[in-house]
Amino acid sequence: MTARSIAQDAELALLLEVTGTPKPGNVDRNHDHDDLRFEHFMAGAVGARPGLERAADGERVGRVFERAVAGMVEQSAGNTQFGALLLLAPLVAAAHDAALTPTGTDEVVRATTVADAAEFYRSFEHVDVAVGDPPSGLEPLDVRRGSAAIPAIEERALTLYDVMERSADVDGVAAEWVSGFERVFGAAERIIDGDDPVPDRAATVFLELLAEEPDTFVVKQSDRETAETVQQRAQAVLDGQESAAELADEFLDRGINPGTTADLVAGALFVALRRGVEV
Repeated sequence: MTARSIAQDAELALLLEVTGTPKPGNVDRNHDHDDLRFEHFMAGAVGARPGLERAADGERVGRVFERAVAGMVEQSAGNTQFGALLLLAPLVAAAHDAALTPTGTDEVVRATTVADAAEFYRSFEHVDVAVGDPPSGLEPLDVRRGSAAIPAIEERALTLYDVMERSADVDGVAAEWVSGFERVFGAAERIIDGDDPVPDRAATVFLELLAEEPDTFVVKQSDRETAETVQQRAQAVLDGQESAAELADEFLDRGINPGTTADLVAGALFVALRRGVEV
Protein backbone atom coordinates (compact mmCIF):
# COMPACT_ATOMS: atom_id res chain seq x y z
CA MET A 1 0.00 0.00 0.00
CA THR A 2 1.25 3.48 -0.88
CA ALA A 3 2.62 5.72 1.86
CA ARG A 4 0.97 8.68 0.13
CA SER A 5 -2.26 10.07 1.53
CA ILE A 6 -5.51 9.35 -0.28
CA ALA A 7 -5.70 12.95 -1.53
CA GLN A 8 -2.10 12.78 -2.73
CA ASP A 9 -2.96 9.70 -4.77
CA ALA A 10 -5.95 11.54 -6.25
CA GLU A 11 -3.68 14.42 -7.25
CA LEU A 12 -1.13 11.99 -8.67
CA ALA A 13 -3.86 10.24 -10.68
CA LEU A 14 -4.76 13.54 -12.33
CA LEU A 15 -1.09 14.22 -13.09
CA LEU A 16 -0.47 10.75 -14.50
CA GLU A 17 -3.57 10.98 -16.69
CA VAL A 18 -2.41 14.13 -18.45
CA THR A 19 1.15 12.79 -18.71
CA GLY A 20 0.09 9.74 -20.74
CA THR A 21 0.60 10.10 -24.50
CA PRO A 22 -0.65 9.82 -27.15
CA LYS A 23 -4.32 10.16 -26.17
CA PRO A 24 -5.94 11.20 -29.44
CA GLY A 25 -7.79 14.48 -29.05
CA ASN A 26 -6.74 15.23 -25.48
CA VAL A 27 -4.08 17.42 -23.94
CA ASP A 28 -1.01 15.44 -22.91
CA ARG A 29 2.69 16.10 -22.47
CA ASN A 30 3.15 16.31 -26.26
CA HIS A 31 -0.14 17.94 -27.28
CA ASP A 32 -1.77 21.25 -26.35
CA HIS A 33 -4.99 22.95 -27.38
CA ASP A 34 -4.78 26.61 -28.32
CA ASP A 35 -6.35 27.75 -25.06
CA LEU A 36 -5.71 24.73 -22.85
CA ARG A 37 -2.19 23.50 -22.30
CA PHE A 38 -0.36 20.74 -20.45
CA GLU A 39 0.73 23.05 -17.65
CA HIS A 40 -2.87 24.10 -17.02
CA PHE A 41 -3.76 20.49 -16.23
CA MET A 42 -0.75 20.18 -13.95
CA ALA A 43 -1.78 23.31 -12.08
CA GLY A 44 -5.41 22.19 -11.98
CA ALA A 45 -4.45 18.92 -10.34
CA VAL A 46 -2.37 20.66 -7.69
CA GLY A 47 -5.13 23.18 -7.05
CA ALA A 48 -7.79 20.50 -6.64
CA ARG A 49 -6.01 18.56 -3.92
CA PRO A 50 -6.97 20.74 -0.91
CA GLY A 51 -10.62 20.21 -1.80
CA LEU A 52 -10.15 16.46 -2.08
CA GLU A 53 -8.39 16.45 1.29
CA ARG A 54 -11.68 17.51 2.90
CA ALA A 55 -12.93 13.94 2.47
CA ALA A 56 -10.50 12.94 5.22
CA ASP A 57 -12.37 15.28 7.55
CA GLY A 58 -15.71 13.69 6.73
CA GLU A 59 -16.94 16.46 4.42
CA ARG A 60 -19.90 15.64 2.22
CA VAL A 61 -19.13 14.48 -1.33
CA GLY A 62 -20.75 17.57 -2.80
CA ARG A 63 -18.64 19.88 -0.68
CA VAL A 64 -15.45 17.95 -1.49
CA PHE A 65 -16.25 18.28 -5.19
CA GLU A 66 -17.18 21.97 -5.07
CA ARG A 67 -14.03 22.89 -3.17
CA ALA A 68 -11.87 20.78 -5.51
CA VAL A 69 -13.36 22.56 -8.53
CA ALA A 70 -12.78 25.94 -6.89
CA GLY A 71 -9.12 25.02 -6.41
CA MET A 72 -8.80 23.57 -9.91
CA VAL A 73 -9.72 26.87 -11.54
CA GLU A 74 -6.94 28.76 -9.79
CA GLN A 75 -5.00 28.66 -13.05
CA SER A 76 -5.50 30.75 -16.16
CA ALA A 77 -7.35 28.28 -18.42
CA GLY A 78 -10.44 27.51 -16.34
CA ASN A 79 -11.91 24.03 -16.65
CA THR A 80 -9.31 21.28 -16.87
CA GLN A 81 -10.61 18.30 -14.83
CA PHE A 82 -14.25 18.95 -13.87
CA GLY A 83 -15.47 15.49 -14.93
CA ALA A 84 -12.49 13.72 -13.41
CA LEU A 85 -13.15 15.44 -10.08
CA LEU A 86 -16.79 14.40 -10.21
CA LEU A 87 -15.54 10.82 -10.35
CA LEU A 88 -12.76 11.28 -7.82
CA ALA A 89 -14.85 12.91 -5.09
CA PRO A 90 -16.87 9.77 -4.28
CA LEU A 91 -13.90 7.48 -4.95
CA VAL A 92 -11.80 9.44 -2.45
CA ALA A 93 -14.66 9.35 0.06
CA ALA A 94 -14.96 5.58 -0.38
CA ALA A 95 -11.22 5.16 0.09
CA HIS A 96 -11.37 7.09 3.37
CA ASP A 97 -14.12 4.71 4.49
CA ALA A 98 -11.85 1.75 3.56
CA ALA A 99 -14.44 0.76 0.95
CA LEU A 100 -12.80 1.52 -2.40
CA THR A 101 -14.78 -1.15 -4.22
CA PRO A 102 -17.70 -0.90 -6.64
CA THR A 103 -20.10 -1.73 -3.82
CA GLY A 104 -18.49 0.68 -1.37
CA THR A 105 -18.43 3.53 -3.88
CA ASP A 106 -22.04 2.83 -4.84
CA GLU A 107 -23.01 3.17 -1.19
CA VAL A 108 -21.22 6.53 -1.03
CA VAL A 109 -23.04 8.02 -4.00
CA ARG A 110 -26.44 6.64 -2.97
CA ALA A 111 -25.96 8.30 0.41
CA THR A 112 -25.57 11.77 -1.08
CA THR A 113 -28.08 14.41 -0.04
CA VAL A 114 -29.94 17.45 -1.32
CA ALA A 115 -27.13 19.54 0.21
CA ASP A 116 -24.63 17.64 -1.95
CA ALA A 117 -26.71 18.44 -5.02
CA ALA A 118 -26.71 22.12 -4.03
CA GLU A 119 -22.90 22.09 -3.80
CA PHE A 120 -22.73 20.47 -7.24
CA TYR A 121 -24.81 23.29 -8.69
CA ARG A 122 -22.65 25.89 -6.95
CA SER A 123 -19.58 24.42 -8.64
CA PHE A 124 -20.87 25.68 -11.99
CA GLU A 125 -20.35 29.21 -10.75
CA HIS A 126 -16.61 28.62 -10.65
CA VAL A 127 -16.13 27.44 -14.23
CA ASP A 128 -17.74 27.11 -17.66
CA VAL A 129 -18.65 23.50 -18.42
CA ALA A 130 -19.90 22.28 -21.79
CA VAL A 131 -23.40 20.90 -21.18
CA GLY A 132 -26.45 20.46 -23.37
CA ASP A 133 -29.85 22.05 -22.93
CA PRO A 134 -32.06 20.33 -20.35
CA PRO A 135 -35.10 18.36 -21.51
CA SER A 136 -38.35 20.27 -21.92
CA GLY A 137 -39.91 21.01 -18.55
CA LEU A 138 -36.63 20.69 -16.65
CA GLU A 139 -35.31 24.18 -17.35
CA PRO A 140 -35.40 25.08 -13.62
CA LEU A 141 -32.85 22.31 -13.05
CA ASP A 142 -30.40 23.52 -15.72
CA VAL A 143 -26.97 23.24 -14.11
CA ARG A 144 -25.87 26.39 -15.91
CA ARG A 145 -28.14 28.33 -13.54
CA GLY A 146 -25.77 27.52 -10.68
CA SER A 147 -27.09 28.57 -7.27
CA ALA A 148 -30.25 29.94 -8.88
CA ALA A 149 -31.37 26.36 -9.47
CA ILE A 150 -30.99 25.31 -5.82
CA PRO A 151 -34.57 26.22 -4.79
CA ALA A 152 -35.88 23.89 -7.52
CA ILE A 153 -33.51 21.15 -6.31
CA GLU A 154 -34.71 21.59 -2.74
CA GLU A 155 -38.37 21.76 -3.74
CA ARG A 156 -38.04 18.44 -5.57
CA ALA A 157 -35.82 16.96 -2.82
CA LEU A 158 -33.23 15.80 -5.35
CA THR A 159 -30.02 14.30 -4.03
CA LEU A 160 -26.78 14.44 -6.00
CA TYR A 161 -27.31 10.80 -6.92
CA ASP A 162 -30.76 11.74 -8.27
CA VAL A 163 -29.21 14.49 -10.38
CA MET A 164 -26.64 12.07 -11.82
CA GLU A 165 -29.33 9.49 -12.50
CA ARG A 166 -31.22 11.99 -14.65
CA SER A 167 -28.12 12.52 -16.83
CA ALA A 168 -26.80 8.95 -16.98
CA ASP A 169 -28.13 8.24 -20.47
CA VAL A 170 -26.26 11.18 -22.02
CA ASP A 171 -23.20 11.66 -19.78
CA GLY A 172 -20.52 9.03 -19.25
CA VAL A 173 -19.45 10.38 -15.86
CA ALA A 174 -23.02 10.38 -14.56
CA ALA A 175 -23.40 6.85 -15.93
CA GLU A 176 -20.54 5.74 -13.69
CA TRP A 177 -22.33 7.13 -10.64
CA VAL A 178 -25.34 4.89 -11.26
CA SER A 179 -23.47 1.77 -12.40
CA GLY A 180 -21.15 1.20 -9.47
CA PHE A 181 -18.27 2.87 -11.35
CA GLU A 182 -18.11 -0.20 -13.55
CA ARG A 183 -15.86 1.17 -16.27
CA VAL A 184 -13.54 2.92 -13.79
CA PHE A 185 -12.89 -0.23 -11.77
CA GLY A 186 -12.56 -2.35 -14.91
CA ALA A 187 -10.00 0.06 -16.35
CA ALA A 188 -8.13 0.08 -13.03
CA GLU A 189 -7.64 -3.67 -13.28
CA ARG A 190 -6.10 -3.26 -16.74
CA ILE A 191 -3.70 -0.64 -15.41
CA ILE A 192 -2.78 -2.89 -12.49
CA ASP A 193 -2.13 -5.83 -14.82
CA GLY A 194 0.18 -3.84 -17.12
CA ASP A 195 3.95 -3.67 -16.87
CA ASP A 196 4.76 -0.57 -18.95
CA PRO A 197 5.43 2.79 -17.31
CA VAL A 198 2.17 3.93 -15.73
CA PRO A 199 1.57 6.86 -18.13
CA ASP A 200 1.92 4.42 -21.05
CA ARG A 201 -0.58 2.06 -19.44
CA ALA A 202 -2.94 5.00 -19.04
CA ALA A 203 -2.62 5.93 -22.72
CA THR A 204 -3.34 2.33 -23.76
CA VAL A 205 -6.38 2.08 -21.49
CA PHE A 206 -7.60 5.41 -22.86
CA LEU A 207 -7.65 3.92 -26.36
CA GLU A 208 -9.34 0.75 -25.12
CA LEU A 209 -12.09 2.68 -23.38
CA LEU A 210 -12.52 4.96 -26.38
CA ALA A 211 -12.93 1.93 -28.63
CA GLU A 212 -15.57 0.38 -26.35
CA GLU A 213 -18.17 3.15 -26.26
CA PRO A 214 -18.79 6.52 -27.93
CA ASP A 215 -17.35 9.33 -25.83
CA THR A 216 -20.25 11.39 -24.50
CA PHE A 217 -18.28 14.63 -24.55
CA VAL A 218 -17.65 14.16 -28.26
CA VAL A 219 -21.40 13.59 -28.68
CA LYS A 220 -22.09 16.92 -26.92
CA GLN A 221 -19.30 18.71 -28.71
CA SER A 222 -20.14 17.37 -32.18
CA ASP A 223 -22.74 14.61 -32.62
CA ARG A 224 -23.33 10.88 -32.18
CA GLU A 225 -22.01 10.04 -35.64
CA THR A 226 -18.70 11.76 -34.94
CA ALA A 227 -18.39 9.97 -31.61
CA GLU A 228 -19.01 6.61 -33.28
CA THR A 229 -16.39 7.38 -35.91
CA VAL A 230 -13.91 8.28 -33.14
CA GLN A 231 -14.74 4.95 -31.49
CA GLN A 232 -14.01 3.08 -34.72
CA ARG A 233 -10.75 4.95 -35.28
CA ALA A 234 -9.58 4.06 -31.76
CA GLN A 235 -10.26 0.40 -32.49
CA ALA A 236 -8.26 0.72 -35.71
CA VAL A 237 -5.29 1.91 -33.66
CA LEU A 238 -5.61 -1.07 -31.33
CA ASP A 239 -5.80 -3.35 -34.38
CA GLY A 240 -2.58 -1.87 -35.77
CA GLN A 241 -4.32 -0.28 -38.73
CA GLU A 242 -3.71 3.32 -37.68
CA SER A 243 -1.07 5.27 -35.78
CA ALA A 244 -2.06 6.64 -32.39
CA ALA A 245 0.35 9.55 -32.82
CA GLU A 246 -1.07 10.49 -36.21
CA LEU A 247 -4.63 10.17 -34.92
CA ALA A 248 -3.74 12.45 -32.00
CA ASP A 249 -2.54 15.12 -34.41
CA GLU A 250 -5.63 14.72 -36.60
CA PHE A 251 -8.11 14.95 -33.74
CA LEU A 252 -6.30 17.98 -32.36
CA ASP A 253 -6.51 19.71 -35.74
CA ARG A 254 -10.23 18.85 -36.00
CA GLY A 255 -11.05 19.94 -32.46
CA ILE A 256 -12.22 16.47 -31.39
CA ASN A 257 -11.78 16.02 -27.63
CA PRO A 258 -12.80 12.71 -25.99
CA GLY A 259 -12.79 14.30 -22.55
CA THR A 260 -15.11 11.84 -20.83
CA THR A 261 -12.76 8.97 -21.63
CA ALA A 262 -9.89 10.91 -20.07
CA ASP A 263 -12.01 11.43 -16.94
CA LEU A 264 -12.55 7.68 -16.65
CA VAL A 265 -8.81 7.06 -16.94
CA ALA A 266 -8.12 9.52 -14.12
CA GLY A 267 -10.56 7.66 -11.88
CA ALA A 268 -9.03 4.32 -12.85
CA LEU A 269 -5.53 5.56 -12.08
CA PHE A 270 -6.62 6.58 -8.60
CA VAL A 271 -8.07 3.14 -7.91
CA ALA A 272 -4.93 1.49 -9.30
CA LEU A 273 -2.67 3.63 -7.14
CA ARG A 274 -4.67 2.82 -4.00
CA ARG A 275 -4.43 -0.87 -4.89
CA GLY A 276 -0.66 -0.80 -5.01
CA VAL A 277 0.50 0.29 -8.47
CA GLU A 278 3.96 1.71 -7.88
CA VAL A 279 5.17 5.05 -9.20
